[in-house]
Amino acid sequence: MARTERVTLKEIAALTGVSMTTISKVLNGANDVSSATRAMVEEQLRASGYRSRGRRQRREYIEVVLHELGSEWDLAIIEGVRESAAESGLAVSISVSGDRHAPASEWLDSVVRRRPTGIILLFAGIPPEGRSMLKARGIPFVIIDPAGDPAPGIPAVGSANWSGGVSATRHLIGLGHRRIAAITGPEDVMCSLARLDGYRAAMRSARLPVEPEWVRFGDFHRGGGEVHAAELLRLRNRPTAIFAGNDLQAVGVLHAATALGIAVPDELSVVGFDDLAIAELANPRLTTIHQPLREMAEQATSLVLQLLDGPQPEVTRVELATSLVVRDSTARPLHRIAVD
Repeated sequence: MARTERVTLKEIAALTGVSMTTISKVLNGANDVSSATRAMVEEQLRASGYRSRGRRQRREYIEVVLHELGSEWDLAIIEGVRESAAESGLAVSISVSGDRHAPASEWLDSVVRRRPTGIILLFAGIPPEGRSMLKARGIPFVIIDPAGDPAPGIPAVGSANWSGGVSATRHLIGLGHRRIAAITGPEDVMCSLARLDGYRAAMRSARLPVEPEWVRFGDFHRGGGEVHAAELLRLRNRPTAIFAGNDLQAVGVLHAATALGIAVPDELSVVGFDDLAIAELANPRLTTIHQPLREMAEQATSLVLQLLDGPQPEVTRVELATSLVVRDSTARPLHRIAVD
C-alpha cells in the first residue's frame, strides 16, 4: 500500500487480519495485546503512514521528558516550557526516563495511553519505532539540545555550541593567555564535542598549541570539573586558563583552584557555559557563555504546536545564538606564569 495519511483503520485491519478492536487497543496502549500482534500492527501503521486525525482523546498538556531532574539547567527549560504552554492554555507534565540517549521503551508504551498534546525531550532522540508510534497517534515531539545528532527531519532546538566555544576561547586568548585547557562534557554528547571543536578552532586560528593533556572529557557535574581541574593545575606546565563545558564544571574548577591556593583570576582564568544563576553567585562571579535556555524552551513549545495544528513547518531544526558574558573570573595572566 502506498504511504498516505488517508489510510483508515479498517484498511489496517484488513492488511493485518486483526479486529478493529485490537487495533484500537494498540493505538491506545492497552496491555491486553500480545507482543507479536502489537509489533505487527505497529509495523503496518508505520508502513502505511497512518496518522490519527482527531484530537478528541488528547489531553491538554505538554509532556517534558528528561533522563534526570534536579539541575538548574533542567529547571530553566521546564519553566520556559511552562510559561509558553500556559499562553496556549496548556499544562505541563514531567517524566524522568531512560538515559541521555533515549527514553526507556516502557515510557513509549505509557505515553501512548496518556496521549499528551505534544512532547518535548531532552535526549539524543527517539528510536525509529518510537517515532512511528507517536506519528501514528498524532503526538508531535521536539528535542531540545540533543545529546546526539538527530536523524534527518527530527524536530530539534539547540544553541550555537561551536561558536560559544570559539567565543570563550578567543576571550581568553585576547586577554593574553596561551596555555588554555578545556574540560568538556561526555565524549558521546554532541554539545560537548561542538564546544570542544570551537575551542580547538580558536586555538588553531591563533596558532596556539593544544597539548593532549589539556583536554578533558567530564560529566557536566561540579565534582567532575573539580577532579579534572585539580589534575590540570598540578601539571608542571599548568594552564593559565580553563574553558569549562558548563557552569557547574566551572564552579568545580573554582573549588579546585581554591584548594590548591591558586587565585582566580590573578593566577587562573575560568570561563563557563550556560549562564545559569550559579554563575552570578559564584565567587568570583563567572565569566560564561550565555545559552538562551528560556528561548530554546519557548521555540520548542511553539514548534510542537505548529506540528500539531498546521502544515509541516519549513524549518524544524532551530539553533539560537550564544553570547559571551564577562564577569570577574577572567583577567590578564600574571607575567611569571604567562611566559612559555
